[in-house]
Amino acid sequence: MAKVAFGPIRPPSEARSLLLRLTRNCPWNRCRFCSTYKGQRFARRSVEEIKRDISEARAWADRIRELSWAYGFAGQVTPEVVQLTAQRLGEEAVYIAVWLYYGGETVFLQDANSLVMRTAELVEVLRFLRENFPQVKRITTYARAKTLARKPVEDLEQLREAGLSRIHVGLESGYDPLLAFVEKGVTAAEHVEAGRRVKAAGLSLSEYVILGLGGKAMSREHALATAEVLNAIDPDFIRFRTLAVTRGMPLYEDLTAGRFELLSEDEVVEEERLLLTHLDGINSYVASDHSLNLLMEVEGRLPEAKEHLLAVIDRYLSLPAEERLHFRRGRRMGVYTRLDDLSDFARRRQVDEALARLKARGEVEEVILRLKNRCL
Repeated sequence: MAKVAFGPIRPPSEARSLLLRLTRNCPWNRCRFCSTYKGQRFARRSVEEIKRDISEARAWADRIRELSWAYGFAGQVTPEVVQLTAQRLGEEAVYIAVWLYYGGETVFLQDANSLVMRTAELVEVLRFLRENFPQVKRITTYARAKTLARKPVEDLEQLREAGLSRIHVGLESGYDPLLAFVEKGVTAAEHVEAGRRVKAAGLSLSEYVILGLGGKAMSREHALATAEVLNAIDPDFIRFRTLAVTRGMPLYEDLTAGRFELLSEDEVVEEERLLLTHLDGINSYVASDHSLNLLMEVEGRLPEAKEHLLAVIDRYLSLPAEERLHFRRGRRMGVYTRLDDLSDFARRRQVDEALARLKARGEVEEVILRLKNRCL
C-alpha cells in the first residue's frame, strides 16, 4: 500500500477510512476555487494496479493480526498492537493498523472522480475489495455531477450491489451564472439530474455547498438557487464548506484584480441563514463538519432541526459586534468550537489577551483571515 501515494484529499467523515486510489487527480481540474490538483495531470489506474494495492493492504492486515496473536492480544488491534506494528513491521504497516484499530469497516475511493472508471471495472474492484475485507460496511467516493448525470441508473445500481455505499458530490452552488464564473463545468439542471440518479439507485448522497462562493455580487442568488437545487434533489447529507481563497487558486487572481469581493464572516452567516430558510420539504442531514465553518454547531436533520439551526445562527448574529469579533477570533484560534464557549472564563481570557495584542498592532482582521485560511 505504501508504494502508491495516497490522494491529497478526502471528506472529514472519512478520516478513519482506508484510502484506496482508483484514479490520480481530477479529470476536470478547472474550478477557480480549487488549488488541489492544479498542475497535476489526470491519470487512470488499471484494475490490476488497484488490486495489487488491495492485496498488499490485506497482506499487512494479516501480518498485523498474526502479531496480535503472538503477543497475546487474541487477534485484536489495540493501541499496544499499533505500537508493536510500528516497532516490528515498520511505518508502512502502521496506517493499516490504525485503520483496523478504528474498526476497519470503511473505505474511501480516491481521487476526485472515481465514477469516471468504466462501470464493469469499478464493479470488479469493489467485489475484490469486499472479498479481501469482508468486514467493510461502507465504501464511499467523490464523483462529479457531470459524470453522474450521464451514468445510467442501472450502472449505479450495479455499483451499489457490488458494495458502493455513498457518493460525495461537490454541488458548490445551484446558481448557473456563478457555476459558470467559477468554471465548475456543470449546470444546476445537471446537478439535479445527477442527484436524482444517485438517489434512484439507492445510494447515499452527500452534497457539498460552498458558503460565500458568490462573493458580495452573487450572495443572495447563490443562496436561493442552491436551496432550490437541494430541494429538488433531497440528498441524504448537505455539507457546508466556507470559501477560503488562497494563492494557487485561479479565484485568487480574481480577488486581487477586484473581480471578486469576499463576504465578511458575518455576511457568510447571513447567507447561510438565507439558504437554510429556503430549504423545504426535504429530509437531509445538515453538517458543518469542517473547521472552515464559523458555526460548526449548525448541524441536524431536516425538517425537525431547522428551527434549531436557525436559532444558532440568530444567536450569533444577535451578539454585539465586539462579541462577534471575539468569537471569530476564538474560533480561528481553535479555542472556541461552540457559542457556549463564550461563557468559559479560562478560554475567554485567552482570547481576550490575543485580541488585545492584535488590536495594538492593528492586525485583527488580517490575522483572523490568515488563521481561517490555514484550515483549507
